[in-house]
Amino acid sequence: MTGDKKRRSKHVKKYFQFDELNTNYRREIIGGLTTFLSMAYILVVNPLTLSLDGVEGLPEGLAMDKDAVFVATALAAAVGSLFMGLIAKYPVALAPGMGLNAFFAFSVVLGMGIPWQTALTGVLFSGLIFIVLSLTGLRETVINAIPSELKYAVGAGIGLFITFIGLINAGIIVNNDATLVGLGDLSQPNTLLAIFGLVLTVIFMVRGIKGGIFYAMLVTAIVGMIFKLVNVPDKIVGAIPDVSPTFGAAFEAFSDPGHMMTVQFLVVVLTFLFVDFFDTAGTLMGVANQAGLVKDNKLPRAGKALLADSLATVTGAIFGTSTTTSYVESTAGVAAGARTGFASVVTGVLFLLALVFFPVLDVITPAVTAPALIIVGALMVSSLGRIPWERFEIAVPAFLTIITMPLSYSIATGIAIGFIFYPITMTLTGKVRQIHPIMWGLFIIFILYFIFIA
Repeated sequence: MTGDKKRRSKHVKKYFQFDELNTNYRREIIGGLTTFLSMAYILVVNPLTLSLDGVEGLPEGLAMDKDAVFVATALAAAVGSLFMGLIAKYPVALAPGMGLNAFFAFSVVLGMGIPWQTALTGVLFSGLIFIVLSLTGLRETVINAIPSELKYAVGAGIGLFITFIGLINAGIIVNNDATLVGLGDLSQPNTLLAIFGLVLTVIFMVRGIKGGIFYAMLVTAIVGMIFKLVNVPDKIVGAIPDVSPTFGAAFEAFSDPGHMMTVQFLVVVLTFLFVDFFDTAGTLMGVANQAGLVKDNKLPRAGKALLADSLATVTGAIFGTSTTTSYVESTAGVAAGARTGFASVVTGVLFLLALVFFPVLDVITPAVTAPALIIVGALMVSSLGRIPWERFEIAVPAFLTIITMPLSYSIATGIAIGFIFYPITMTLTGKVRQIHPIMWGLFIIFILYFIFIA
């Protein structure tokens, strides 16, 4: 190593505090690679979700361009992870969030009938609000005002919603005119492929294989090709797809502000705000705790971490994807040794490299991705154990939040019902003083949501 390289290496180690955190390049690189492998499924799942792949009878222009969303997803993940690594110096990677992409595609675009371009504007607005709240410190205030029990409920509800979508994509759960839903034909080839992938994913996860979800998807795709259920790609490396169909689309709504002057649009922005609040705060605390970075029950550089997350959301919206957020899969990288933001930089670079392997991703079908959705949902509902179910005033709004999301096929509806019932049950049990004023504001907002939308 030359003198210049040694000096640069020394500066990098000092910037990321390698010595203080007892780490080195090898541990950080392996940690960054492990995190990438653990969350690389988003490169497949997000384009399929936002393009409403598998949904029949869609009007022209309603679905997003899948190839462009793939590029937007990779770029948002790369830039977001680099922001987190370089600004906040945390071993936390970012990408378009699971749950938020489902809300974007199935609730906002398909359910509310809002054009995806306007939905991207909603993501952009939420990101800009994130930045303001992060710079002023108000973001932490809002997060702290929402009871932790409701935060856990929202995460669990989204997990059930994602799992429900995965079961539908797999053909395991189908429409039933008599009972609304029912068990599908498990003898169908693609359903059998999805079941195989689910079993394989469970095996990998139980055995503690790093990147188990990604590897299971890879093996499932190969098995699908062997049995001619999945098309064999004609090449592995190809030109990066055109991102222009989605790039900058978030600004199109400004040419017709009427799309943004609705209660629906306000609910969309607020939902993106709330869900990302819960996801980011929980993920940062969880990863930081595992890495031993929490000091005196406080998160060092919390403001910078939240700012990085906010900037990533704005960047992702401009590229053309749903909210970019911190990923709990980063804990896999921490378990592999990552302790600093250098690991996030590694993950970000790997997302950039993934752009040239786009042709391979055509082998990933809904049957291949369904197991990932089901398992990610299972991981998210782990927060159920943190809810004090013996307290009825907490159990009611938490349960209604959780159960309403999959049954109404709407994350926004679940959040609205839970946030309405919380002040009511707390007041009726004489605990009105424990209700933060911000919760009363949310109570009013969601009452208006049902009056003007539902």
